[in-house]
Amino acid sequence: MLELNIKNETSRLRAVVLGTAKSNGGTPKVEDCYDPKSVIHVLAGTYPKEEDMILEMDAVATILKKYNVTVYRPNEIENYNQIFSRDIAFVIDDKFIKANILPDRDQEIDAVSDVIYNINPDNIIKLPEECHVEGGDVMPWNDYIFVGTYSGEDYSEYITARTNIDAVIALQELFPEKIVKSFELRKSNTEAKENALHLDCCFQPIGKNKAILHKKGFLVEKEYEWLVDFFGKENIFEITKEEMYNMNSNIFSISEDVIISEKNFTRLNTWLRENGFTVEEVPYAEIAKQEGLLRCSTMPLIRD
Repeated sequence: MLELNIKNETSRLRAVVLGTAKSNGGTPKVEDCYDPKSVIHVLAGTYPKEEDMILEMDAVATILKKYNVTVYRPNEIENYNQIFSRDIAFVIDDKFIKANILPDRDQEIDAVSDVIYNINPDNIIKLPEECHVEGGDVMPWNDYIFVGTYSGEDYSEYITARTNIDAVIALQELFPEKIVKSFELRKSNTEAKENALHLDCCFQPIGKNKAILHKKGFLVEKEYEWLVDFFGKENIFEITKEEMYNMNSNIFSISEDVIISEKNFTRLNTWLRENGFTVEEVPYAEIAKQEGLLRCSTMPLIRD
């Protein structure tokens, strides 16, 4: 049996699900895209090729194995995008919580059935139907669970709004001993540079007490300021709109001092190294074209 344990984003990683780009269905039609960034690349003829994305994900698998992390991969579904395993479920403490994601993506959870089979059934939770949530919006951080959400009355009009207030309430009920802190995110169906698809597109804790942040990803300035106060201004790397668009906050921690990052994130990677982190650089620019990066394509199961 898998002894699930996730308390935060940065403790030493022991087991993870890494998505797969195999048989990912080729270039979608514009009307089938889930986010504005994919639309840009479909229209420009620059949508990523399967073979390039497979190489990028294999580079991540190699690094994870270098650090003795057990890596699970989804079973292959023909012509189906299975890159972003973070969206389909997430672990908090010893609980495996199935996400209620976009209906077009509901086969993805079946592809990790081998992993689920090895989890104590008492620890597998399916949230009620009205709770919309994706793992990119949920960040366990010790006594806190940070959740990205959108509560506008026009929620249903945004394909980019993935986590609702019902899910925030459900998480608070599931984990009464933790503080569930929600953040309103800026959404756009059409402007990729104005859209924070998930919380991890504009914020991520790293190390013991540091964070990457993009102010304009947050709809409510007070909520952004709360994070600045929580981590301390001196511990924050503030990214630009362009860097948010390129997914600079969507890196992935193997431990408190080892981070996997995209090789083109020059400014960020320099800052990380100056602050004592070991940075394992990988090519991930093709996958980034789908508005997701390293955190989006990993689902941690066990951290020390």
